[in-house]
Amino acid sequence: MLDHPTRIGRLALVGLGLIGSSIARGARANDLVDTIVAIDRDPAVLERVRTLGLADHVTDDLAAGVAEADLVILCVPVGAVGPVTAALAGALKPGAILSDVGSVKGAVMAAAAPHVPDHAAFVPAHPVAGTEQSGPDAGFATLFQGRWCILTPPEGTPPEAVARVRGFWEGLGSVVETMTAAHHDLVLAITSHVPHLIAYNIVGTAADLETVTQSEVIKFSAGGFRDFTRIAASDPTMWRDVFLNNKEAVLEVLGRFNEDLAALARAIRWDDGDALHALFTRTRAIRRGIVAMGQETAEPDFGRRGAKG
Repeated sequence: MLDHPTRIGRLALVGLGLIGSSIARGARANDLVDTIVAIDRDPAVLERVRTLGLADHVTDDLAAGVAEADLVILCVPVGAVGPVTAALAGALKPGAILSDVGSVKGAVMAAAAPHVPDHAAFVPAHPVAGTEQSGPDAGFATLFQGRWCILTPPEGTPPEAVARVRGFWEGLGSVVETMTAAHHDLVLAITSHVPHLIAYNIVGTAADLETVTQSEVIKFSAGGFRDFTRIAASDPTMWRDVFLNNKEAVLEVLGRFNEDLAALARAIRWDDGDALHALFTRTRAIRRGIVAMGQETAEPDFGRRGAKG
């Protein structure tokens, strides 16, 4: 349980998909809040939230849902953050903190910040955690345990607001770091966005090959292709918005990737086994480093087996 200064009296979650429902479960399991309000425009999602008992109050009314909230977290696709913020900003009470969970920060801050009233604070956040699943049933309380959460508060944000958001995420089990939005977007382009784009592309390429039937692609899926399909099963709306809102960083990293891929093709063409072995040795060490840091396990299937247990 958090000490009083970082405890949240009333938490409003806008969007109850994987991340929103996991926050609700984690906040309840760790006794971080007094009251949880779930806000979503989808009647089926709201009904499921009621059935699962994820919140104390459930509504499709943005203004009413956030009116008395101490902390409002937007768990919506990054392309929707601006319009949603504009719709709810007038209902934020004095001293309220608005945050989000988007994996793009520069565009989100540009779209949302102008709508945040002076009597409220805006502390953007990105929990670097997730699965390919979506919806309120997909969430689990330990999703953020041991995972990073990056805060990108705009210049001039009250330190106490940043501290409360930091304390909340630490209460969920996250390791919190603060950086600029521009640096965040470049780092995530390398570690998340471009890998997802490659996964979508390779799965699409396999599906389009005329010499391989779909049944063969599925039947003979070994570990590499199977793991690509896990990533490529991620929410299409969310990832469409990610690429459109982080295009500069993604294109910069894609340019470097294409250069490295061309070098790899040359090594294969010219039987340069030393270059291939050197690259594979270096990348193997990176994988082992990720495991050593606790951001993954050495088990197969991305260490996801029993994740909800």
